[in-house]
Amino acid sequence: MATIAPGTSTAPAPAIPRLLCISWRNRSIGFAVVVAVAGLAGFIVALIMPRGPITTGQALSVMILGLGVGFGAGLVLRSRWAMLLAPLAHIAVFELGRMGTPGPTVGAIHLDTTYGVLALLLGRGFHGIVGILPMVLGASYGAAFARQFASPPNQRSSIWLRLGLYARRGVAAILAVALVALAGLILRPASTPPMLGADGKPVPGSIAELTEIRLGGHDQWIMIRGASVDKPVLLYLSGGPGQSDLPFIRVMFDNLAQDFVLVDWDQRGTGKSYPALDPAATWTLDQAVSDTVELTNYLRARFGEQKIYLMGESWGTTLGVLAVQRHPELYYAWIGSGQMVSQRETDRMIYADLLDYAARTGDTAMTERLRSYGEPPYQTLLAYAYVMQQYPKIEPPYTRSPAVDELGSKGHLYFWGVLGTEYNLVEKVNVLRGLLDMSSVMYPQLQGIDFRHDVPRLAVPVYILDGQGELRGRRVLAHEWYAQLEAPHKRMYSFEDAGHSAAMEEFQAFHTIMTETVVPETYANQ
Repeated sequence: MATIAPGTSTAPAPAIPRLLCISWRNRSIGFAVVVAVAGLAGFIVALIMPRGPITTGQALSVMILGLGVGFGAGLVLRSRWAMLLAPLAHIAVFELGRMGTPGPTVGAIHLDTTYGVLALLLGRGFHGIVGILPMVLGASYGAAFARQFASPPNQRSSIWLRLGLYARRGVAAILAVALVALAGLILRPASTPPMLGADGKPVPGSIAELTEIRLGGHDQWIMIRGASVDKPVLLYLSGGPGQSDLPFIRVMFDNLAQDFVLVDWDQRGTGKSYPALDPAATWTLDQAVSDTVELTNYLRARFGEQKIYLMGESWGTTLGVLAVQRHPELYYAWIGSGQMVSQRETDRMIYADLLDYAARTGDTAMTERLRSYGEPPYQTLLAYAYVMQQYPKIEPPYTRSPAVDELGSKGHLYFWGVLGTEYNLVEKVNVLRGLLDMSSVMYPQLQGIDFRHDVPRLAVPVYILDGQGELRGRRVLAHEWYAQLEAPHKRMYSFEDAGHSAAMEEFQAFHTIMTETVVPETYANQ
């Protein structure tokens, strides 16, 4: 039995619940209640949202739950120890409950790479801010309320004790205001700006929208922009896997949207569509191709088009070529930028080039690290992430057009585009989560693909945008495939001042190619 301090009444006020009186007298019971309730909350969160809060509704729910559990814990313990005990119990059960969920942001913690640290911040850090921090704050208020309720403060306490009390109250008040502001930011909706004319006003008959549609049984998002809905439709497939390009496409391809209905799709597990990743076992390459075809048919029906144009960037070229191969009758043409052919062979060539670079420069640390991974395919996504960080060391030298950086700066295309208005606050986090988690699910499935053997022919016109600053491991294979590819007709455009993202780096030339060559050779003749 806990010792009662002299002068403290053991008789509870009638309004105090009996359970609280018991927990205040016997700390063991109070600790057990807090651990049980906080643990149960952790189990429920793990069951409903194993990746943590990934939608606006989930983020707000976790905030409210954290505040409630924390306040209750502080009330039961009548001690600031609740600020530590409740979060620890909650986190422990939450981590145990979501074990087996695939993806770096929910897996083991790795702090030896930039991407490992990023995975920790995205998977645990965001949940900590919206869920655990409110729990700590709630516990602080709950404990203060319990002490005030049980025994009024001693007015004769020293000035230092009173100053400490005021300081704690001030910090708690600041945190409360910060959480209210955070909730307001979470509630702020996403949007894409209207299509504007030379007079700065929205273009009559234009379209600029973010639309959620159902593909393959999962809700996914697309962005549609065009000066006129009567223009041909161009569907863009982003790279990665897992990359969301919504703000990039809005800014870099604004000129294309004057002559096309430009559609950008956040694929399942990517950006705005990140919540659709699970169950990850059903997100297969075959399903991705089926979703592409389903989206194509949606766009054909909506805009009254017999066919549409399909283009891809990097991983999007793998997805797009497979969709065109499966249903060529749906597409006017295929346009590839940063064309991929064989991910496995590309990775092996890059691995060899990096080892060669390390040997030439005497970088023994890189050599040891690469050899520890072994020849691709690597066992973890974080190994791929480390290798990607070394790409600049083996890229052919080239000078990118200043217009690209100028336009990107005006459009605030920093940090993978998370500053774009197309994402709400939770989706900004999901943009980065998708880069890691969606890639970890999809990339291993690409290891058996080699278009040099699997896609010898496409039954549509083919246009390839080739950057001379591209990595050897990609460019050599793209040229090999293009040379042997059979198609109604094909063209390759090589740019001296471009690398992997040739379409964006040469956005002005790309617009000219689409309007003066591709459309006249395809759409106009249908």
